[in-house]
Amino acid sequence: MELVAGRPGSVLELGLGNGRSYDHLRARLPERRIVVVERDPKPHPACMPRPEDLVIGTFETVLPRAATLLPHDLVLVHADIGTGDPVRNACLAREVARQLAGFLPQGCIIAGDQHLPAERLRTLPVPEGVEPGRYHLYRVTSGDADHIMLRPAG
Repeated sequence: MELVAGRPGSVLELGLGNGRSYDHLRARLPERRIVVVERDPKPHPACMPRPEDLVIGTFETVLPRAATLLPHDLVLVHADIGTGDPVRNACLAREVARQLAGFLPQGCIIAGDQHLPAERLRTLPVPEGVEPGRYHLYRVTSGDADHIMLRPAG
């Protein structure tokens, strides 16, 4: 949360699941709008986003329409997109990374459970104590040639 402290803007949650991450974000960032993309929302009832903050659909159908469906002031994206299938995860992560890199503003932070390969996404170190490869952090860059994507070890 320190990476977005003092910066105004909205949060995007990709994948609602049972709502634990959404609930955590809501508790830690109560002043921010949190928009959720979920194909089949069935969270714990206390963790259901407001109707105006829930976009129902798959990442593949919603993200290409981000300009009309999502806030333009995003400062943080939480991408919990793992499926349990490593091949599907890699394909989905490439597509999600491509889409996010195409519309997210410079400086936006992405935290996620999958490696997101895209030129505009600069890898950031994860907090101490987080197992390498378990979680990934990125900052959206301008895409200039001066920036390179750092790849995790392994």
